[in-house]
Amino acid sequence: MNLWPPFLGAGITVEKISKDFRHAKVRLKHGLLNRNIVGVHFGGSLFAMTDPFFMMMVSQNIGKGYIVWDQAAKIEFLKPGKGTVHASFEVTQQEIDDIISAAEPGNKIYKDFVVDVKDKEEDVVARITKTLYIRKKMK
Repeated sequence: MNLWPPFLGAGITVEKISKDFRHAKVRLKHGLLNRNIVGVHFGGSLFAMTDPFFMMMVSQNIGKGYIVWDQAAKIEFLKPGKGTVHASFEVTQQEIDDIISAAEPGNKIYKDFVVDVKDKEEDVVARITKTLYIRKKMK
């Protein structure tokens, strides 16, 4: 994923994705190509560093029998982002079990996942909420 053009061009680095796709860690260095007009992290870069992970993690954990799409997203800017920032993602077994149970009868479900982007002092710079659309595929 580190060679994926949207990440490469923005200075985003995937530090870790666990083998079971339950945990991931990403960082974003502050540079000339991802600053906004006042010199802090461009909001689009903060969002981009979090964009694909929950959809990918849920998809990998519930299997090919389900449709998983990003349905909506919201970003809250809580503090100017300076220096290197990072985000850690987690999807629990309980969340996977709940999704499978709710989608089992063919229901469309919407599930929110939240990730904080933090600076080196562990202060929250931005909070991103991703809403996934999940439905069992019809045979």
